[in-house]
Amino acid sequence: MAPMAPSSSSGCFLVFFGIFSLMFISSLLLANSATVNGPQWNSWNHFHCEINETMIKETADAMVSSGLSALGYEYINLDDCWAELNRDSKDNLVPKASLFPSGMKALADYVHNKGLKIGIYADAGTLTCSKKMPGSLGHEQQDANTFASWGIDYLKYDNCHSQGVSPQERYSKMGKALLNTSRPIFYSLCEWGFEDPAIWAPSIGNSWRTTGDIKDTWESMISRADTNNEWASYAGPGGWNDPDMLEVGNGGMSTEEYRSHFSIWALTKAPLILGCDIRSMDKDTFELLSNKEVIAVNQDKLGVQGKKVRKIGDLEVWAGPLSEKRVAVILLNRGFSRATITAKWNDIGLNSSTVVDARDLWAHSTMYSVKNQIKATLESHACKFYVLTPH
Repeated sequence: MAPMAPSSSSGCFLVFFGIFSLMFISSLLLANSATVNGPQWNSWNHFHCEINETMIKETADAMVSSGLSALGYEYINLDDCWAELNRDSKDNLVPKASLFPSGMKALADYVHNKGLKIGIYADAGTLTCSKKMPGSLGHEQQDANTFASWGIDYLKYDNCHSQGVSPQERYSKMGKALLNTSRPIFYSLCEWGFEDPAIWAPSIGNSWRTTGDIKDTWESMISRADTNNEWASYAGPGGWNDPDMLEVGNGGMSTEEYRSHFSIWALTKAPLILGCDIRSMDKDTFELLSNKEVIAVNQDKLGVQGKKVRKIGDLEVWAGPLSEKRVAVILLNRGFSRATITAKWNDIGLNSSTVVDARDLWAHSTMYSVKNQIKATLESHACKFYVLTPH
């Protein structure tokens, strides 16, 4: 017997149900991202596998005592190497007893009591990248439930040992598993940009890596900025391109190079994920990371990723719109010698007749009634960062 055709009423119901389901998933993703782009700290860039309970607690303490938390830095994120290599008899992940003797629930409680949030690391394969922990492939719901039971607020999900399974399939499973827990957990997809996650990840998670791992060098940093720039149109509130964590304060670049690093990440709405030891920051590092005006550009409610808008040799202009009809502009000298860089109004989306007040975010000074263009003479690898407010 041929199957009966659905009635028009049942068809309408199915359409309504499908739309409602999509809206529900979208609302959960957006709920997870309420502070999705909020400044963070992650253990990997500085400590790699050398992490433990005491160090994480001290980092949470330093986030508060330094004043960084008052500036919006909110997440304390553990990276790889926190778990035992083998799951327990019930196939649960187990915190490494020698490193985290109090367990993850107690550590999460400690971080939460500081007014902060806590993040954790897992992998969309059979092992993590260090090969010191089991991956979550095939254990997605179980591990998501475990993270939720511990009070975890953020998951970085890496891409090693995938067993040939497509990233879309692997990352989607964990995304659904996190939503099933009903706990808001920010979902950071660390797929390295291999299969263009900016195209498919917005429906799955809250941020996605567009690049390979960053190193603490100018060449590594600026190449990741370039790659991330290619995907600018795919980012927006609730879903962000991630060119990897910040290296500011780790010692491999000059202060001016770190200033350019932090400025580009802020303009492009990249997650500001500190990667240094904030327990022992020097004065220059703290001054860079605590610039309220630069952080405000990153956190601007319009949520539009700034991008490279003009390039002449090694001289570049980066710009993006902000709320209240303002424009953020970076003048960047990528070359090896001193040079003057000019941004004309038509380069950055302003009418040629517009008059602006130009706020220099690093000098904390304002030029009033600027017309037609803005320019600066910059040393090698240095930048100027302005917010232009039209009259």
